[in-house]
Amino acid sequence: MDENRLRKIPSVDRLLGEPEALRIVDLFGRPSTVDALRLVLSQARCEVLEGAEIPPVDDLLVRTLHHLESRFAPTLQPVINATGVIIHTNLGRAPLSADTRTAIEMVNRGYSTLEYDLEGGHRGQRTMHAERWLCELTGAESALVVNNNASAVLLVLAGLALDRGVIISRGQLVEIGGGFRVPDVMVQSGAQLIEVGTTNRTHLRDYALALDGRENVAMILVAHHSNFRIMGFTAEPSIAELVTLGEEHSVPVYHDLGSGALLDTTPYGMMHEPMVQESVQAGVGLISFSGDKLLGGPQAGIIVGKAQFVDPLKRHPLARALRVDKSCLAGLQATLVHYLRGDATQKIPVWRMIAAPLAEIERRARRWRRSFRQAGLSAEVVGGMSTVGGGSLPGETIPTKVVAIGCESPNRVAEYLHAETPPIIARIEGDRLILDPRTVSSDEDPLLVQAVVRAAPGTYESGVDP
Repeated sequence: MDENRLRKIPSVDRLLGEPEALRIVDLFGRPSTVDALRLVLSQARCEVLEGAEIPPVDDLLVRTLHHLESRFAPTLQPVINATGVIIHTNLGRAPLSADTRTAIEMVNRGYSTLEYDLEGGHRGQRTMHAERWLCELTGAESALVVNNNASAVLLVLAGLALDRGVIISRGQLVEIGGGFRVPDVMVQSGAQLIEVGTTNRTHLRDYALALDGRENVAMILVAHHSNFRIMGFTAEPSIAELVTLGEEHSVPVYHDLGSGALLDTTPYGMMHEPMVQESVQAGVGLISFSGDKLLGGPQAGIIVGKAQFVDPLKRHPLARALRVDKSCLAGLQATLVHYLRGDATQKIPVWRMIAAPLAEIERRARRWRRSFRQAGLSAEVVGGMSTVGGGSLPGETIPTKVVAIGCESPNRVAEYLHAETPPIIARIEGDRLILDPRTVSSDEDPLLVQAVVRAAPGTYESGVDP
């Protein structure tokens, strides 16, 4: 009896003759479609043997389509960030400006001058594409771009401090996201760690004592407190003081800035984030920072400073292993142009979000609330705090206005939002879903509102919009 029922299940060839199957083949190719059909038919046979009815042809083809859509769905996809965390490491850090995205697209349409000198008609150097503008913006003599700031730290230490000492305060032996620890990187680079001071207090004399009587010191390393803050009974010499001390002993200072701010953060109600230009002006020999944090560009590690220290790194064997591609360089160039033109706070998303006036944020929040309440949802506009994130400006917040949606199961609503296209990432506080307009692009507003209305059924209206 089972054998007779199994024979009634359509074959792969039979299903391939269906118009819907032909459409699936057009979408996913014949080999993948055949494999999916075989899998679906195998599952159907098991169901029939367990007593189920023979699935209709349409049902088998729908299963095949769903299987292939799931198989080929990209795991890396764009999302709408409604968390209020501006540089969200888990969500790709800094979003790129329209000009930056266009530059990346254009350079990938065909061939490019990545390593070709048009004027000379011969091979060129990829290092030059961003160097001129980096030097112009920061005042540095030379610049080099590698694939991230961790790579920059490794290259500086391996290239200039192999088998030599590097002095660093114990309060700066940091660990950042992903388990990246400064002491571990020193070991991998071949540099010798020389710790000075204590966790909370390191004085200039501690550095001086470490330099006195030592001839094999390569540099003084200053690691900026980019993802934590030491408060209370603390002491730390200034960069200028360390530069002066280093010059007395012919030892350069290397400043690992991490975030890489080119604009002052204080006008936006936050503490001052050390700027790259300030370190250059103080006479620091080398500065490294990220391209995808406060700079607001693509992922990159940027090294700027005096030519006598930066230029040898360009010829180091590691530089080739850590080099960036044409997409990164094109995107970095376009991002730097925003700073040169003076429109960074209008065009670079990270700075546009930081600089967004509270009144503008509240207007958008009120529009969201109106739409949610019209759909019968419980929504109110309340005060909140956005954060910069990404290991930048630890503990600093920016006043914002958020939309709080009351619901019985905010976690379940969040799961529904994760399944949307594009997925929406929000915060949960108690029994409320929190949506912060600061980190949502205005052109994403309709998508967000529609998705929330679909994902939050069963909530109740709490009032009317004033």
